[in-house]
Amino acid sequence: MKQHEPDPPPPPPGGVLWDTAGDVRSLLALPAAFVLQVAHPAVGAGVDDHSVFRTDPWGRGARSLTSVLLWVYGGEAAAEEGRRLRRLHRTIQGTDPHGRRYHALTPAYYAWVHATGYPVARYARRYFARPFTPAEDERFYAEWLRVGRILGIHDRDMPRTVEEFWPYYRTMLSQEIGRNTVVDELTAPDRDVPAPDHAVLRLLWPVLRPALTRAMAFLSVGLLPPEAREAIGLTWTPRQERRLRRIAVPVRWIVPRLPERLRYLPLARRARDAHRRGRFLSAPRAPGA
Repeated sequence: MKQHEPDPPPPPPGGVLWDTAGDVRSLLALPAAFVLQVAHPAVGAGVDDHSVFRTDPWGRGARSLTSVLLWVYGGEAAAEEGRRLRRLHRTIQGTDPHGRRYHALTPAYYAWVHATGYPVARYARRYFARPFTPAEDERFYAEWLRVGRILGIHDRDMPRTVEEFWPYYRTMLSQEIGRNTVVDELTAPDRDVPAPDHAVLRLLWPVLRPALTRAMAFLSVGLLPPEAREAIGLTWTPRQERRLRRIAVPVRWIVPRLPERLRYLPLARRARDAHRRGRFLSAPRAPGA
């Protein structure tokens, strides 16, 4: 009887992702990473055709965030979350705007979705945290590859080193990436976002929504690396850049000084605390489909 290969391990406690993925500042870069993902025509078509990002953005966002945190902090639950995601994506297929058939698990498309997290997170740190040293940058990328294995991405489908990543990235930007309907929706400052399922927020939503959608659009474009913005065809003015830098100053100063219970998201905080105590974090409940 053929034995199953052991599950790929998550990134190590004490590593770069262990310290950064659950930091509350990581939330600020998620909209830009999503925009870069869907700027690929196949990924954008899959999201356009199959995602609930229009009708249930809050639920989708919460599920996606929990999934990301499980990859890093979930222990044995990390590999199961990777399997769940592959099962979820098996039926996602269709035709992109260029008339090409797509499937969500096509290796090149699946790998691109994962790959986008690296340049966006790295760029966002220029504003909200101390930039990585070259050694930290290499460790970050190596750990991101480990996460890719959890998701079922084969080594042959991702650049193996930081040095190999950048030619791949530039080729994707020049040959695949572009503006589309989903990009335009995600970066629209007047996007029609439904109210969260909360009585008080629903009541205040007519006042809150315009400010929130402007902020989301601002971060979605501003935290894209400049070469990605250019490839997609999104504008970013010097005035907007100055505003982003002003906003970043208090974030960069305050967040590192917060106690861990405020600095880290709950799942990450529990995992870090369990590790310090020499315990295993009980497997968190995986997000629903």
